[in-house]
Amino acid sequence: MRLAYHCSLMTYRPKFTGEYDKVFEEGVYNCAGCGTPLYKSTTKFDSGCGWPAFYEGLPGAINRSPDPDGRRTEITCAACGGHLGHVFKGEGHKVPTDERHCVNSVSVKLVPGKSTL
Repeated sequence: MRLAYHCSLMTYRPKFTGEYDKVFEEGVYNCAGCGTPLYKSTTKFDSGCGWPAFYEGLPGAINRSPDPDGRRTEITCAACGGHLGHVFKGEGHKVPTDERHCVNSVSVKLVPGKSTL
């Protein structure tokens, strides 16, 4: 219940405190709320921001909505609407999409192993 409460409030954990910031194990990151696969571990990179960073999600798994202030774009699970974090473009990271999905560790769960997705 605490996790669902956290995800629905769109809050975040302080940087460098999340479980998955420096984890680069092979597998798939699923939504912690509903279990939907969201990210392949091969799209995770160390952005230095203090939160897990991915350069793209699985097709159709993530919704984007501009924040009311227009400065950021919120990302949510397309299946359950749980808050994942924010996406940033054009920061110069050397990744194929030039995007950084800044994801809260509490919003995802790593399922270790080879991905078949």
